[in-house]
Amino acid sequence: MKKLIIAIGSDHKGFEHKKSIIEHLKTNGFEVIDFGPNTFASVDYPDYAKGVCKAVQNNEANFGILICYTGIGMSIVANKYKGIRASLVCSIENAFLTRSHNDANVLCMGAKDIEISHAIEIVSTFLETEFEGGRHINRVEKIKEVEELEKR
Repeated sequence: MKKLIIAIGSDHKGFEHKKSIIEHLKTNGFEVIDFGPNTFASVDYPDYAKGVCKAVQNNEANFGILICYTGIGMSIVANKYKGIRASLVCSIENAFLTRSHNDANVLCMGAKDIEISHAIEIVSTFLETEFEGGRHINRVEKIKEVEELEKR
């Protein structure tokens, strides 16, 4: 099985979660590209979402993970990038559903609302879940069509 490459970034409020998730990923054999930040100093989340989304867009990473205080800002920014299907997730069930039904490629989480141990479970579910295909293919294709029309 090919080793998955995960791009990850956060803001200062998601920094602690990011560190723990990176440790978990590396322990479990994933390659990780850390787009920062590297300290708790205040930063602007769009700067870190950019690196992660570009890595996924350019196939340098299989998936992206973004964490900020609520996860809302990261998900808004991430979904501005062509080809990115980012989902704000706060439960294991939604991590499963966004991968299996939406073929999401970027996971966004809010550090404020999710304990680190639960965030790690969400990440594991997200990365272990395959896209179901079937009836969901048509829906994902429609998302791509909207994206193409709106980028003009």
